[in-house]
Amino acid sequence: MYNKNIDARNTILGGIGLNKLKLDDFTKYKFLSKLRYSPEGSKLGFIVHEMDVEGNKYLSDIHIYDTQNETFTKLTSSKTVKSFIFKDENTLLFPDSRDSKDKSRQKKGEDLTCFYEISLNGGESNKVFDIPLNVTDIEILDEDTFIITATYDYNKPKLEKSSDEEKDYVVLDEIPFWSNGEGFTNKKRNRLYTYNLKEKKLNPITDVFTNVYSYKLNKDKSKVIIITNSFIDKMQIKEDLHIYDIKENDLKKISHEDNFSYSYADFLEDKIVFAGTDTQDYGINENGKIYIMDNEENVRLMSPTDFDYSLGNSVGSDCRYDSSALAKVDGNYLYFITTEYGNSYLNRMDTSGNIEKLTTEKGSVDEFDVVDGQIMFVGFRGLKLQELYRLKNGKEDQLTYFNKWVIKEKKLSTPERLTFETNQGITIEGWVMKPVDYEEGKKYPAILDIHGGPKTVYGNIFFHEMQYWANEGYAVFFCNPKGSDGRGNEFADIRGKYGTIDYDDIMKFTDIVIEKYPFIDEDRIGVTGGSYGGFMTNWIIGHTNRFKAAVSQRSIANWISKFGTTDIGYFFVEDQQAANPWSDVDRLWFHSPMKYANRVQTPTLFIHSEEDYRCWIAEGYQMFTSLKYNGVESRLCLFKGENHELSRSGKPKHRIRRLKEITEWFDKYLK
Repeated sequence: MYNKNIDARNTILGGIGLNKLKLDDFTKYKFLSKLRYSPEGSKLGFIVHEMDVEGNKYLSDIHIYDTQNETFTKLTSSKTVKSFIFKDENTLLFPDSRDSKDKSRQKKGEDLTCFYEISLNGGESNKVFDIPLNVTDIEILDEDTFIITATYDYNKPKLEKSSDEEKDYVVLDEIPFWSNGEGFTNKKRNRLYTYNLKEKKLNPITDVFTNVYSYKLNKDKSKVIIITNSFIDKMQIKEDLHIYDIKENDLKKISHEDNFSYSYADFLEDKIVFAGTDTQDYGINENGKIYIMDNEENVRLMSPTDFDYSLGNSVGSDCRYDSSALAKVDGNYLYFITTEYGNSYLNRMDTSGNIEKLTTEKGSVDEFDVVDGQIMFVGFRGLKLQELYRLKNGKEDQLTYFNKWVIKEKKLSTPERLTFETNQGITIEGWVMKPVDYEEGKKYPAILDIHGGPKTVYGNIFFHEMQYWANEGYAVFFCNPKGSDGRGNEFADIRGKYGTIDYDDIMKFTDIVIEKYPFIDEDRIGVTGGSYGGFMTNWIIGHTNRFKAAVSQRSIANWISKFGTTDIGYFFVEDQQAANPWSDVDRLWFHSPMKYANRVQTPTLFIHSEEDYRCWIAEGYQMFTSLKYNGVESRLCLFKGENHELSRSGKPKHRIRRLKEITEWFDKYLK
């Protein structure tokens, strides 16, 4: 897993002596996350995740890299550790759920998070304390005091006192009332506390109606900068900035504007650096700017006025699990990730707004950490899956080889970049993957894959389902139409235009792919996509019959119903469709694929998850029912216990079944 002495080869189509990539090979991949340096930078910790197919779950443990000796150690073996912090250079603290007594307490409805300590010098981990809350994050203030965020349920005391009969009911009195991946969230908040270990005392910092999105300590741990959202009845799409004085136990609001969406905040020297937008020009998907606040009052723009990239990584892949913060302060610099076209890069900016791009290789920087200028990151390079890299003087050194066997043993297809100009003169970027073992003169079926978002991107990094289809004899093609990320606000802005200019881009891309790659049999092309890609799949089959099969995943069928049922519907629909059910119901219906379902002739498979509250199951039911009503061959595969993240972090057996369903549907109609 750490050995770099492997047989190198260029990734080619097919390859002598190589084996085909199998449907379930993704269950053997390793996924890396939660990079964290020790306080002085002599150690780097990270989590390695893998799948347990038989147990239908993910296993996670801490690994340590000694930056001085350049050695690796697998530190834990419980397979249940998903986060940690350094107590000092040689000791880790992490939450775990191994203690059977604690589990029995939790079965009674008591929240409890158990913390263990382990030495990097060897030995077993030991339970050191527990906190009677569902802790979501923790940092050390001193030997006996911690600052934490934890789930707070305003209604829990009432439920505990109520009769057994009352526990059968769920009462909702606010929106959103549920959240994808979390279930019902009515009156539940992520609250900030301090916890004294000796006194076993919790001190709430934020109130019962405030969600804490992030918090950062200053260098001497005397103050905390906090991003919050407080609401009763209806959550507004805005956040507030607070500063908390630990010694004085004083929480003060320092938001520089009343209506502002803060995405990041930290201390930089004796100032506060933050990122965000007022959403006035381009709505909720508007790229944020970076600002600096002097003395908690005077605010100035820190990033250049022409800075127009999104902060963070939106390059798509189905080979990740979990993630960490995508920006960090170190010394006099703010380090952050940007998405640019189909790639993401690591940058740093000084207080004068000078930006230096630190990584230049194409691919994806998924997350990173930095201490005293020492940089480590997890990323995708070429067709390699996630690995750990060290960045020094502009040079990248690969340090881990967890997934080396994929490149070494499997047949892979290298995406070929293809660009074209729209009628408006805008260049669109896309890729085509030939089938492995491609034979000149032979005709092949193809699959058009459409990304979600819409403000995300495809790149040329490893995507398991696409590589698997290429191994099964399909050409695969995909692009970043208008509305995608990485090209600035104007390019990403398709508010009120869903299914129009984006549809035109995707159809023109399809035409050009068929023209440039004549081995593709245009009578055997399928289309699929998830989330926004599911919307586009639904839209496409209602506007053209050129595709012989479709697979619509976690889709949107009806913007009117989505408004009132999903966790983001009431604000996302109005923002992205430029209407609500009362201001312009005709507009919402015009942009709804269900309106055109009576035109559909394409056999369509629907993939949906029962607990997907982002694109709720009602969307799948409506489109499926519409096709069945109109005599179109269709099928709906519903996954219980899964949510919007099925294809990326769903249970292993469910992910296998999902890809099997999709592939067999295409095989039925395209081969």
